[in-house]
Amino acid sequence: MTDSKHPHKITVLGAGAWGTAVAIALAARNDVLLWGRNADAMRATEAARENLEYLRGLALPPRLGVTADFDAALAHVTAAKPDEQPLLIAACPVAGLRPLLEQLKGRAIPNIVWLCKGFEHGTGLLPHQVARAVLGDAVPAAALSGPSFAQEVARGLPCALTVASNSEALRERVVSAVHGGSIRVYSCDDLVGVEVGGAVKNILAIATGVADGLGLGLNARAALITRGLAEITRLGTTLGGKPGTFMGLTGIGDLLLTCTGDLSRNRRVGLALAQGKPLDTIVAELGHVAEGVPCAQAVRELARKLGVDMPITNAVAGVLFDGDNAADMVGKLLARDPRDELA
Repeated sequence: MTDSKHPHKITVLGAGAWGTAVAIALAARNDVLLWGRNADAMRATEAARENLEYLRGLALPPRLGVTADFDAALAHVTAAKPDEQPLLIAACPVAGLRPLLEQLKGRAIPNIVWLCKGFEHGTGLLPHQVARAVLGDAVPAAALSGPSFAQEVARGLPCALTVASNSEALRERVVSAVHGGSIRVYSCDDLVGVEVGGAVKNILAIATGVADGLGLGLNARAALITRGLAEITRLGTTLGGKPGTFMGLTGIGDLLLTCTGDLSRNRRVGLALAQGKPLDTIVAELGHVAEGVPCAQAVRELARKLGVDMPITNAVAGVLFDGDNAADMVGKLLARDPRDELA
C-alpha cells in the first residue's frame, strides 16, 4: 500500500458543500486545490477563507488552495510527479458528472474519483457507467461513498467511508490519501453495490421524512428503513451488486444516517411534502441539491424495466411527480397484500 505519511497532490473539482468539506479534511495531510466554476464565488471564498454559500462559519485550512481556473486545477495533478501520488476528485451532483467528465476527455488525467450518489436522469446510468461511457476504461476510476454529512466532515468529526474500484492500485491510493485523522476508509471492488446503496437511500429518506412529518411514529420509521433496505438490495443484486455490500457502510450505514439525520436534505424534502408544500417551493427553499428527487424518477423507470418490486420508491415518485397526496402514499403502502419478508 502507498505510504500515507507522504502527502498527495489532490484536486477537488466542485466547491459545493461536500466538495469543500472533503477538501478541508484532506488538506490536513495533503496538498489540495479546490476548484469551483463560479469565479466570483471562488474569489469570495479565498478572501473570507470559508465557503460563504455552502459551509459558512467553517474556516479553510491555510494550505488549502482555491481557484476558478480549470486548467490550473488540472495542472495541479497532471503535472505532479509519480511520488506525489496525484488524485483527481469530482465533487459534483450526478447531473453534472457527464459535463465535467466531457471537460476531462482527452486530457492526461491520472485517475478520477467521484463523490456523487444517484442515477443519471434520462439514461438511468450509475456514475461508473457514465464515466466509462465518456472516458472509457483507460482511466482508473473509483467511487468514494458512505454515511457522511458535509458539515460534520468539515468540522473534523469522525466518519467512515468506502472506496470502490476495479483498480486495486487506485483503491490503495485513495485509502492512503483519505484514511487518517477523523476519517476511516474501507475498500471494496463492488462499484455497483456501493453506488446503488448511495443512490436509493436518498429516495427512502424522502419517504421517512414524509412519515415523520405526518407524525406516524418511530415504529413506522423503522419499518420504512428496514423495507427500504430490502428495496435497495433487490435492485442492487439485480444489477450485479454483492448482497454483503448492502449490509455495510454504503448500504445500511448510509441509509440510517440519511433517513434519521436532521442534516439530511432528502429527509427535509419529505418533511416539507408532509406539510403539503409543492415540490418547486421545497427545492427553492432548500437551496441545495436533494439527489433523491431526480433519483426517484430514474429508479422508478429502471425498476419497471427490470421487473424489480420497489413499492416505497414508486410511492415517493408518485408524490413527487404524479400529484399523489403524501398521506395517501402511506395508506397505499399499508394496504399492500402480505408477503414473505425475505421474498
